[in-house]
Amino acid sequence: MKKFKASHPWPLEFKIEANCSKSKARASSLLLPNYICKTPMFMPVATQGIMKSLTTEQLKKLDCHLILANTYHLALNPGKELLDFYQGIHKFMNWDRAMLTDSGGFQMVSLAKLMVVNEEGVSFTSHLDGTEMFLSPEKSIEIQNSIGADIMMQLDDVVSSTTTGPRVEEAMWRSIRWLDRCLKFHFENEQKIHKQNLFPIIQGGLDIRLRKICCEEMIKRDCSGYAIGGLSGGESKDQFWRIVSLCTDLLPKDKPRYCMGVGYAEDLVVCSALGVDMYDCVFPTRTARFGNALTRKGAFDLKKSTFETDTTPI
Repeated sequence: MKKFKASHPWPLEFKIEANCSKSKARASSLLLPNYICKTPMFMPVATQGIMKSLTTEQLKKLDCHLILANTYHLALNPGKELLDFYQGIHKFMNWDRAMLTDSGGFQMVSLAKLMVVNEEGVSFTSHLDGTEMFLSPEKSIEIQNSIGADIMMQLDDVVSSTTTGPRVEEAMWRSIRWLDRCLKFHFENEQKIHKQNLFPIIQGGLDIRLRKICCEEMIKRDCSGYAIGGLSGGESKDQFWRIVSLCTDLLPKDKPRYCMGVGYAEDLVVCSALGVDMYDCVFPTRTARFGNALTRKGAFDLKKSTFETDTTPI
């Protein structure tokens, strides 16, 4: 397997401001092309380039530094041509702070019945109109270049965290090969290499040996940050936290670490103590749209009759 190593400096600076004396937690500044973010940081999910029920001005008032959008969904609607017309997602959605785009790999799990994967890439049947969409590592980066996010994610071969057997190792090695293809394609785009970062995604399921191999291989590519993927899919908390701790022990201390798909308060606290800097999840905004409020005193289902005449602030 031919390894591709970054040949240009990445447009990211990571400054650790403080370290916890009792855990692996740290407070940092993440300097990106469009904003200076403070970590640990939760990134709300604007899947299709819009935060449901919130405006960009409201997000700023909430001190949101970075939001996440999804390559697969943006490729379907509004599509690459319209994103090129607006010169990227920032102008399209009137957002002048940082942006991260998922590569479309997660849809291999969430839309498992609508996709077929092989070494070349993944074929999806659109959940909107049934048309076919092929996403290769190169195509994923091409779309993400058009989106213009500060941080792009590699296309990875994603399997459920509870999957066992040879499929887990196959997905891990394929993710490493796909990372090389993503890097090669990105560094051929002279206009984007100084504006966008590309994070690898550590795979390997719950297998400690595979996670170690994946960390070692992806560190060799010398990217500007690293993501821990393939978790929060049904495994126990103990299994989840052990894999996170293993990965943060192995990943570079001077680069940001992103644990994908994590949004429960308990996990944010524990994973921050384990040395993670960045998180994303649809949980907070989705649960709010269903009428639930997350407070310091716990979650409240505001649809219950007990709240009908309760006029006190949430």
